[in-house]
Amino acid sequence: MQSLLACFRPGQRVYVAGSSNEPRALLAHLATLDLPAELEFIQFPLPGLNATDFTALNGTASITTFFMSATLAKAADPRRVHFLPMQMRAVYDYLSAGIDVCVLQAAFDCDGVLRMGPNVDFNAAVLDCAKTVIVEVNRGFVAPAGGLALDPNRIDYAFESDRPLLEMAAPRLDDVSLKIGERVAGLIQDGDCLQTGIGAIPAAILGQLTHKNDLGLHGGLLDVGGQVLIQSGNVTGQRKAIDQGQHVTGMALGDHAFFNWLSEASDVVFRGANYTHDVSVIRQLEQFVSINSAVEVDLFGQVNAEVAGGRQISGTGGSVDFMRAAKASKGGRSIVAMTATARGGSVSRIVPKVEMVTALRTDVDIVVTEFGVAHMKTLNYRDRVKAMIALAAPDFRAELSAMSGR
Repeated sequence: MQSLLACFRPGQRVYVAGSSNEPRALLAHLATLDLPAELEFIQFPLPGLNATDFTALNGTASITTFFMSATLAKAADPRRVHFLPMQMRAVYDYLSAGIDVCVLQAAFDCDGVLRMGPNVDFNAAVLDCAKTVIVEVNRGFVAPAGGLALDPNRIDYAFESDRPLLEMAAPRLDDVSLKIGERVAGLIQDGDCLQTGIGAIPAAILGQLTHKNDLGLHGGLLDVGGQVLIQSGNVTGQRKAIDQGQHVTGMALGDHAFFNWLSEASDVVFRGANYTHDVSVIRQLEQFVSINSAVEVDLFGQVNAEVAGGRQISGTGGSVDFMRAAKASKGGRSIVAMTATARGGSVSRIVPKVEMVTALRTDVDIVVTEFGVAHMKTLNYRDRVKAMIALAAPDFRAELSAMSGR
């Protein structure tokens, strides 16, 4: 087997797995090597977990990212950080069309099978096209039973490690999050198939679904909230037209107890973004409910989920993929749930016009804040404005009304 340094040549495009499956020990070792010039690293990082500054590897290395993080915002050379706005389903196709080297992480499952996980969003895409496959084989955790299997013969360089997965702390649920969670939970029906994100509001929503029956899960993320509903029998997946009895995800985030559960939970199946985020797949799931957050929503119903104060703070992610898929699902609904204010109540998140349009006004069916629920799907322009102002904190309603011309 060739040396690790020999796997790289000047000018190559190098994909590095991110989120909960970043090969951290391997990246730390790469930082000690004299890497070739003009390497373009590509990663979809998750803030709070991934903290590699690829521009610090040498004086010419660059990073193409689909999601901004605090680390990248403070990179050694911000000029070599390139943000590419692209929804997750499109990212999969983008990566399948030209990666020279892929750097992944894998572990053995309970039966000794080498598997990837707990994040496989784009792994199949890069494995199909990469000329060189580098894998950190991590014996610090047991792979998820439903993770994506990896043929050992596909590996060009294996790097052994023994490092536990990073844990994601459970979010703190305050009264506002719980109120929003209660409102959204009231919109969920028995048999719905859910997609949720990460943070206090999604956790509050999932925590208030313990009286629902035969729910399904299909999305980009599974966490402890989903685990609890699966174990309690609220989520069964039995009404799903496809993947019946299975809980489909691309990524899992949680603590070590959660990852240990995944190692035996064969009904939790990890699939790539070409499946988890694909409208042709999701439209087969009746009553698919997409639940996402936002930085701000305007009086038209347009959503900004990525820019604040002129700065790119996150990315387009997969929310629009799921919103449009929900509209293609029979009985599906697209929900945006968020707090009405930010910065301790000093800034309204209901605004006259968003700073950046992540989702169109036609992508959103329902908007929820702690002050109410707006069913936007069939509202005309005037009624939309009225409904959105009613979702704002009371201190901002008069100003919004004046700015709207009402």
